[in-house]
Amino acid sequence: MITVLVVDDDFRVARIHCGFVEQVAGFAVVGVAHTGREALDAVAALRPDLVLLDLYLPDVFGLDVLAELRTSAHDCDVLVISAAREADAVRGAVRNGIVNYLLKPFGFDDLRRRLQQYAAQRAGLYATELENQADIDRALSQAARSATQALPKGLSAETAALVERTVRAAAVTLSAAECADRAGISRVSARRYLEFLRDTGRVTVTLRYAQGRPERRYRWSD
Repeated sequence: MITVLVVDDDFRVARIHCGFVEQVAGFAVVGVAHTGREALDAVAALRPDLVLLDLYLPDVFGLDVLAELRTSAHDCDVLVISAAREADAVRGAVRNGIVNYLLKPFGFDDLRRRLQQYAAQRAGLYATELENQADIDRALSQAARSATQALPKGLSAETAALVERTVRAAAVTLSAAECADRAGISRVSARRYLEFLRDTGRVTVTLRYAQGRPERRYRWSD
């Protein structure tokens, strides 16, 4: 059983997140915190496997909580759940070793996929003895396959990887149409994959205003 600490300043939202987690097989909520200080104390006392961490907390910014968890050598993983879309927030979270980044608002299936992906990665990396390079390669391969299985219905790992390479290689922001041209896929498909990458925090979106509707521009989140 993977134990989870839910951290969110909104009591109602925290209850919803707890309900979502409890619906996913293999996960159990062991605590709830509503401030950064409460989160740090709860991690020290409960030793959860996974922390669902909101960034907008009333006393400190969530990235500061994450940094303190790392400097305090707490052996827990962190999945950020936040409305923060700023590239700096995403980059800061990634640099501190998060396992995923989920934007609010979201539905149960969005969280379920990420929890199942995390469980599969954990099984590959932690549940077996890694004695040599071959063991490590197999564990990482299993984690990659698990990430593929977590893709939304109708999306393929091969095309997701193609769109990711296209955005990463671009020196400027790309529209869905420009990404489609470079990747050799349809504009509709490019838009779906780009939005998936945005939802998982791997690309950021800016709006370019001209005549008519604003154009969504995508950039890889380094």
